[in-house]
Amino acid sequence: MNQNSVSNLRRLLPGVPNIESPFFESLFANAEPHVQQIAKQLHTNGVAAFKFPEAEFDQLAADIKASLSKSFNEQSWARFRAGGGADLRLLNAWQVDANVRRIAANQSVINLLSKLYGAQAWPFQTLNFPVGTQQALHSDAIHFNSVPERFMCGVWVAFEDVTVDNGPLFYYPGSHRLPIYTNEHLGRCVSTLPTRPDQTMYEPMWRALVEAHGMKPKRFLAKKGDALIWAANLLHGGSPHINREASRWSQVTHYFFEDCAWYSPLFSDPFYGQIYFRKLINIQNGHFMPNRYAGWDIPDQFIDSTRSTQPDGPYHFDANAYLEANPDVAQAGADALQHYILHGHAERRRLR
Repeated sequence: MNQNSVSNLRRLLPGVPNIESPFFESLFANAEPHVQQIAKQLHTNGVAAFKFPEAEFDQLAADIKASLSKSFNEQSWARFRAGGGADLRLLNAWQVDANVRRIAANQSVINLLSKLYGAQAWPFQTLNFPVGTQQALHSDAIHFNSVPERFMCGVWVAFEDVTVDNGPLFYYPGSHRLPIYTNEHLGRCVSTLPTRPDQTMYEPMWRALVEAHGMKPKRFLAKKGDALIWAANLLHGGSPHINREASRWSQVTHYFFEDCAWYSPLFSDPFYGQIYFRKLINIQNGHFMPNRYAGWDIPDQFIDSTRSTQPDGPYHFDANAYLEANPDVAQAGADALQHYILHGHAERRRLR
């Protein structure tokens, strides 16, 4: 197939990632062999392994481990070694560590992801782990999703060898092809809940899907420098970290793609007027990325007006405006924000 034909197919469904397109075979027919191989793995299994393309990777990994080790106190390590829960992770260390940013902004990885998805990739979040995550089975799509959907992926890279004893990743091949189920499919309007929702309300459904489809998990026993791309809706998690004396340093970078809107379905009820839009910085260049829909910037006033009230009230909540709009609340001497969270939102009170 010539390049013009490929471009025409792409224009027919620009809102579907190339790796998940019904025109997949044609879109990658003339791609470089290594891109074809990775694309096929992602299309079929929802994951693809590759060697992280960084000549100085060993030194970078050592420097990151030395730098970030100072961020974890001995009490957290003691709880972990004793078998207890300890949240040993660092969110967005790229903001303080240039080497973390260098891994996240690796140009070869960004170029590869852009070819795989048919849109320009950009990194928006990093997570660094000194041990296995031990995360329950989940799909990232309820936390980070896009419109059009599925324009998100993660890249995990091992800073040291991973064995069955130090918490390898597990995933269910092919699960990325399942529908993306969000709050309305669970019959939940989270905007009316008194407390912040979390993914536990999805976990029984995910487990049932795995069982219903007869899916079997696979583990990724990586060597240092091995990396794994996974698709937005892949069901995955972290195996138990059996040897609590062993570390398992790694980094996750999450990527979105340009010309999309980015939001968290877990905190959103779009047809109830609540959308948890994400206002994010491109790690590579430090610029805020505009939320867009079909080539058009989404107006800021719409983003602000639909800001999810979970759990801390509407975005830029104006207490005085709320009390002026609701004089009975003012006369009662109630705290404006507290009243809105507990009562006003469910009553569909005016904000101004």
